[in-house]
Amino acid sequence: MLKTTIGGRYHIIKELGRGSYGQTWLAEDQHLPGSPYCVVKQFKPQPSSASTLKIAQRLFEEEPKILQQLAKHDLIPQIMAYVEENDERYLVQEYIQGHDLSTELNSGEKFSEASVIELLQQILQALEFIQQHNVIHRDIKPSNLMRREQDGKVVLIDFGAVKKWQPSNQHTAPTVVIGTLGYKPPEQDRGYPNLSSDIYAVGMIGIQALTGQLPNTLQLDSDNKVIWRNKQVKVSDELAAVLDKMVRYDFYERYSSATQALEALKEVKHKPQATILSTLSQPNIQASPSPHFNFKAMFLACSFFALLALGSFLLVSEVSKGDKPETIIPDTTPSPVREPCYPWC
Repeated sequence: MLKTTIGGRYHIIKELGRGSYGQTWLAEDQHLPGSPYCVVKQFKPQPSSASTLKIAQRLFEEEPKILQQLAKHDLIPQIMAYVEENDERYLVQEYIQGHDLSTELNSGEKFSEASVIELLQQILQALEFIQQHNVIHRDIKPSNLMRREQDGKVVLIDFGAVKKWQPSNQHTAPTVVIGTLGYKPPEQDRGYPNLSSDIYAVGMIGIQALTGQLPNTLQLDSDNKVIWRNKQVKVSDELAAVLDKMVRYDFYERYSSATQALEALKEVKHKPQATILSTLSQPNIQASPSPHFNFKAMFLACSFFALLALGSFLLVSEVSKGDKPETIIPDTTPSPVREPCYPWC
């Protein structure tokens, strides 16, 4: 494949990866100025049976149809062409320059709460868009999320497991089981995915970012709730509650859409600021004088008034004798400044 040209336009220059259903190549679009990069997915399955091959063919043909319906969105790669040539099938997509999130999340390092909220919001924004078209991705995981080099935004890629969601078909025969262990919810593992199945995957990515643990290493408690909070995990109760709801075992207890999850995260994002403001204003509320200082002030003030009253009494007594009246010279000495009189003074 290297150095070959697909459809007389896309020149293969490098292999990007391979899987059970084919290979992915980096190519140059020789029909555009500057020959910009693009991604070529080659359908080359290694099926174990005829039925598996049929499923693989259907999924590969479904991907370009869905991507074409999704039109243009900033956080989803655009389809450029679908080529059938020499009994081979190729899907050509926009190339996202950057790195996938497995390089960030699988290292075991922990994200800050603010970084996790930002990450979740970007993934959910792309998910909200595809849910508006009743589409389930079915394989949201770190390696299918690209950190775009030019702006740092997270782009959702690889729609090879995509499925059109039809509520009326939820009680019919199960669909093909597909997805990745740890990010795949129980109902999807049984062949009955729905829109909230992708929300489960996003929630597990958020937990992985906070804890540094791979989702398939986490345990469930007796109520089938994911056990992930401990003393080493720094997270607010508000964000923890959102993540817990995103990864509920029963899908009807989760957020039913990405829009609902985004609204919940929006509230969490504003709550820490209110807490900080409350903490900063606390010293002003408690900045009353200490009880020791108030007692001293009370004692000084009361002593002053007692001496003043005694002096006035003696002066009146001397004047009333009438033997040798004296001229009383007014005292021009400034009066002491009176201390604040507190309730007990």
